This record gives sequence, C-alpha cells and structure tokens, in this order.
Amino acid sequence: MKNVDILMQELRNGLQDNRLAEIYAANESEAEAQSIRYQEALKRYVELFGAGDVEVYSAPGRTEIGGNHTDHQHGMVLAASVNMDTIAVAGHNRENKIELISEGYKPVSIDLSELEVKESEYGTTAALVRGMAKGMKEHGHEIGPFKAYVTSNVLSGAGLSSSAAFETVIGAILSGLFNQGKVSPVEIAILGQYAENVYFGKPCGLMDQMASSVGSIVYIDFKNLGSPAVEKVEYDMEKKAYSLCIVDTKGSHADLTDDYARIPAEMKEVAALFGCGVLGEVPEKAFFEKLPEIYKKAGNRSVLRAMHFFGENERVRKEVEALKSDDFQGFLKTVKESGDSSFKYLQNIYSNRDCQNQPVAVGLAVSENILKEKGVCRVHGGGFAGTIQAFVKDEFVPEYKKTLEGIFGEGACHVLKIRKYGGLQVFA
Repeated sequence: MKNVDILMQELRNGLQDNRLAEIYAANESEAEAQSIRYQEALKRYVELFGAGDVEVYSAPGRTEIGGNHTDHQHGMVLAASVNMDTIAVAGHNRENKIELISEGYKPVSIDLSELEVKESEYGTTAALVRGMAKGMKEHGHEIGPFKAYVTSNVLSGAGLSSSAAFETVIGAILSGLFNQGKVSPVEIAILGQYAENVYFGKPCGLMDQMASSVGSIVYIDFKNLGSPAVEKVEYDMEKKAYSLCIVDTKGSHADLTDDYARIPAEMKEVAALFGCGVLGEVPEKAFFEKLPEIYKKAGNRSVLRAMHFFGENERVRKEVEALKSDDFQGFLKTVKESGDSSFKYLQNIYSNRDCQNQPVAVGLAVSENILKEKGVCRVHGGGFAGTIQAFVKDEFVPEYKKTLEGIFGEGACHVLKIRKYGGLQVFA
C-alpha cells in the first residue's frame, strides 16, 4: 500500500505518467489526462474516508469482436478490453464492512457477516459487491473489510459492459488486499458472472467479465463452462493504421428484455431436439444433416438463429487465425461477415415489435455507404438498440465521426484503443 499523499505527489510530478501511458496505450497528453483523473479520485477518497494508505485498481470495459450471442450457448467468442475503465481507490476498514461509494450511485455498506442473497437488492450495486465477496469466500479465498471510492468512464448502455468492469475491479481489490493478488483473472471473471446471475438477478453469459478481467484481445471457448479455454491473442492493431470506433445510435433498451431473452430461448429449442441443453452441445454436422426435420419441428427464426450460431463459431476461429497470421484484411472480412449474419440470421438489429424504430440498421447502412474499402462495421453487443462497431482507417476517422455524429448527435462516435491489461493494481 502507499500513502495517499505520497501517491498524489507522484502523480502531480509526473512520476507515474509512464505507467499510465503503458496501461492506456496513451500518448503524453492522454497520460497527463489520466493522471488528473486519478488525482481527482484520490482527492475524493480522502474527502469521503480520510487520508491513509491505499491501493488503486483498474478494470477495463470490453468490446466484442466476434461471437455475437454465442457465449450463452457455450460457443466461441473473440473480445478485447478497451481504454475506457473503472478505477477504484481502496483502503482497509476497521469495521467488518465493505463501505463503497461509486460515483453516481447510492453508497454501499456490506456487513461481511451477512453475505446471503437479498432479493431486495436485485439490480443494485450492493448486490454485485455482496455477490463478489460471497463468491470469493466460497471459492476458498480470503475476504476482509475495505472502503473504496469508484469512478468510471465506461459508457453505460453502449455495449462496453460497465457492470463487468465494476465486478472485475471489486474482484481485483479483494485479490490484492487480502490474497496477495493471486486470484486468477479467469476466476475473478467467473465470480463476476456469479454475482451478476445470482445476486444482481441478470442471467448474463461470461464473455463480458472474461474480457474485462483477462485483458487484451482474448479468444474464449465456453464449451466447458466451468473451465473455459482462454487464450490471449497479442496483436497491435494500431500498426495497421486502423481505429476502433463505437457509435451510439441512441436507441433505447427499454422494453427489449423479451427480445434479448428470445435469442437463447429459441436456440435452446433447437438444441432440445437433440436432447441437449444448449447448441454448443450439438454437433454442427448433425444439425445440418437433420435440418429438414428441424425445420418442421422448430420455429423458422429458431432455425436461422441456430445457423448463425454454428457459422459464428467458425468465424471466430477464422478471426483468430487471421490475427495470428497477420492477415488483417482477412480479419476485417470476417468481422463484416459476422455483422451480416447477425442482421440476416440472428436478427438482432431491431425489434420485430417496433419495425419503424431501426437506429442500429441506419447506423450500419450509413457506415457501409461511406466506408466502402476504408473499413467495416457490425452490430455491437446484444443488439436491437445501442451501438455499432467499426474498424476504420485512421485517415478516414474524422470524416466517419463527422458523418455519424451528424445523424446521431455530437459525441456519438467514440474512438477507442485496445488495452493489453485486464483488471489490475495500477500502482505497486
């Protein structure tokens, strides 16, 4: 741990700029901006909890590159952490409580002698903190009382998974303060999913937490859900002179719960015809051999969504192979194919219950119209509303940003970088 005043002085004097530049893939001015952000977080911690020794943690948001709606069927995913993150300043607490204040949310106070699920907490920050503590304890790790101030610039509702970043940063705190930092990133991700599923009440998959916790570009095979295969794919996309753009089409996620729920439900309807729980347990060859029979028994959209699943798994493999062999154009081609399949087969671009409201489709159409050979685009995240993802040539980014923001408003297009670090202690 380090005294908060000493750490503040180091930041003011630029002694931590290299560390921040490394974490955020930042240039000098960007590192300076991060330094100011950390100073503000430290100042806020002192205002709330007083001076003393602290540790500082960070967990990134994530972007899904390939594997649209495959994780919940035990399929394959390619995801990456980005340079928007949740940061936490944490110190030990004398009371047997976790006391946490997250910017923009109600204060949280968790008595560590009371870690059972509280239905009254569903959907709250407190539920996630309580669930992470319980999960850590159940997995045989130490837990203890701490106080923390948390702030985040991960865009909420933009498919960058602010909730997974929060879960990861809580896991990193518990690992660092009480377990010498030895809890693995994969285990922290699994605990994050547990907290979100059981305590928060959201039946999410594991991709978001895994990408945030592990960091960099990460290939995940969820075939064995209890122990998913995780592989980092090291690749410097900046050397290819392409930028990752996330465009918020400003569509509301309200009243879309059923649309999201129908995707795994319909895929499972097809899996059930093979006596399986999820499509990841169904051999692809068997599916296509029995397609005439499945077509008669399952809903038509269920068939299309199953076809997307099997094709998307193969596309993830191709994306990984392309990056490993430095075939960047092949990678972009497969990203585009993933987007096309999401539109045609998965059908998560707009709600069938509101066909006149199609901001994601408009964003994709406009992007394709102006990008041509200058980049590719696809739906980002769960779909139906929210964001699109585009890989755009650096030289064309200003024009792309101007055009998309002309439609969706100033600040709608976010130019991001892929970050090589997942959840971590920022300053040793």
